[in-house]
This record gives sequence, C-alpha cells and structure tokens, in this order.
Amino acid sequence: MKKKIALTGDRPTGRLHIGHYVGSLKNRIELQHSFEQYIMVADAQALTDYSENPKKVIDNIIEVIADYIAVGIDQEMSTIFIQSQIPELPELTSYYMNLVSLSRVERNPTVKAEIALRNFEKNSVPTGFVCYPISQAADITAFKAEIVPVGEDQLPMIELCNEIVRKFNRIYKTNCLKEAKAYLSKSTRLVGIDGKAKASKSLNNAIFLSDSPEVIKEKVYAMYTDPNHIKVSDPGKVEGNVVFAYLDALYDEKEEIASLKSGYSKGGLGDMVLKALLNDVLQKLLRPIREKRFSLKKEDLLEICFSGTQKAKSVARRTLFDVKEAIGINFFDKIHQ
Repeated sequence: MKKKIALTGDRPTGRLHIGHYVGSLKNRIELQHSFEQYIMVADAQALTDYSENPKKVIDNIIEVIADYIAVGIDQEMSTIFIQSQIPELPELTSYYMNLVSLSRVERNPTVKAEIALRNFEKNSVPTGFVCYPISQAADITAFKAEIVPVGEDQLPMIELCNEIVRKFNRIYKTNCLKEAKAYLSKSTRLVGIDGKAKASKSLNNAIFLSDSPEVIKEKVYAMYTDPNHIKVSDPGKVEGNVVFAYLDALYDEKEEIASLKSGYSKGGLGDMVLKALLNDVLQKLLRPIREKRFSLKKEDLLEICFSGTQKAKSVARRTLFDVKEAIGINFFDKIHQ
C-alpha cells in the first residue's frame, strides 16, 4: 500500500535547539517509518525577513541539515530538500495569489503574531512576508502532502491552504490539488530558558543540539525557576518553573518528577538539585547527537541536499504540470508531449 505523504520543514536562521527536538524532530523520526516524508529547508521563506542579511540564511542551511541527520532523520526514508532550488514553488505561488484577497491574508492570526514578534513597523512589512501563507500552500500542494505536522499556532496556515485547494479545484473543474490535515504534536512547546517566551533561535534563549557540555550546564544553571524560592525551606512554585517544564518534556521517570514537584511545593527542595538532574538528563540526550553531528562531513551533507532536492523538484514539476493543464496554459508542454 502506498504511504501517505507528509511535509514539514524549518527556516534556516540558526542551529536547531532542544525545543525543535521536543516539538518536531522526534515526530519526524517516527513519521519517516510510516509516511513518505518531505523535509524542506525553507530558505526562501526565511529571506522574506532576512533579505538584507542573506548570509545568515545561507550559512545555516548546512547547520540545519547536520542537525536533522544527527538526531536520526534518515535521508533514505526522508527527502530533505532546499526550497529555493525548486522553481516550481514560486510559480505555483503566483497562480494561488490570484485566488486569495489581500484582506484574507492580512487577517491571518499567525501572520499578525509573526509581524508583532519581529517588531515590523506598519509600513515596513515586506510583501513577501505577508504573503508567505500562500507560499506555504504551494509547498504543501506541490508534494500533495496529506498531513503537515504543525503547532496550534500554524493551524490558520493549513486552513488557508485548504481554502485555496477548494477554490482552485472548483474554478478549474479539477481535483488535481489535495487538501491537507494538520498533524498536531503531542508535546508541549518548550519555553525559553529565561521563562519569558518560547525557546527561539532569534531570542537566544535556547539550548542548542550542538551546544558543548559546558554551555549546556551553564544554561541549565541560569534557568528561570521561582524568584520567591529564596531558601531551600521556602515553598516553591511549580507552574511557570522552566526546569520542571523541561523535565516534564525530557525525563521519562514521571513518578520521580511528581515526587519532586510535591517536595518543591512544600519546601525543602532546592533549585540546584533540580538543575543538577536536568543537566544530567540533557547531557545524556545530547552527547550522541553532538558526536554524530561533528562526525558529519560537509560534502556528504551537500550530497544529501542535492539528491533530495532533485527528487523534490521532479515531484513538484508533475504538480505544476497538472495545475497549468487545469488552468489551460500548458502550451508548450502539450506540444512536446
């Protein structure tokens, strides 16, 4: 039986961190065994807000792919490709843009949140950034993805994608485009080590998969806990405590965590005990990932990029043919058939 298709990816604006591992990478490792999985390095999308600093995006493409392979994504089971090298994607985007009003894109809650996060001034938001949900629809439909692993904040993107699919199929009397379903992660999104926002590359409040043992320990011991838990004997607050959030996500001994939470709430358990435990958990998890990552050769990673991109381009080309055929603009493709 043919496997269903899954599409996922990351913007290459920095190395991947433990939040990515918990929120998406673990899922991808599992999905590659049961789905035909495409993983996109979304450099073109990243350039919508890094157009004046393309080096940041370019330099991190290999870094992201190294993280993929190091955590256990298998290039034989998952197709890893670079978005900018698939010209069919922006062409699909241009056709889809005709089906979506500007007001529909502007009221997308995910776009609004991302604009606020980047502190764009009202008159300085790049058009490409506002329209990236349409580009995402092109990415999804190009590979006829049936599931797209996303967080809840990305659900409006899938909704818009499916609106485009339905409208295209209705107008052009075809069924060449498929609707996609969101695949929500079972894991909660990890907060940053400062406790103020989600773990983020841009906010520099994350533990990266490639961090050294010393850096990991330093970041763990700097984690936000409970500012009112001054003495060991003081009752501590579990909710909002970053150390407990990370233990919940990463430590398998759930009964021990429950006991620690109880002891911390009553008083008599110090922050250093919790941080020492979390440091041990992270060191054990990240050591083999880091060692695998540093054993990878750049030329091998480039070959993975190239072969995956060639396969992805072939698939996207077939979808573009179907789309242009449905619209009626496949003039020269018809001639050469």
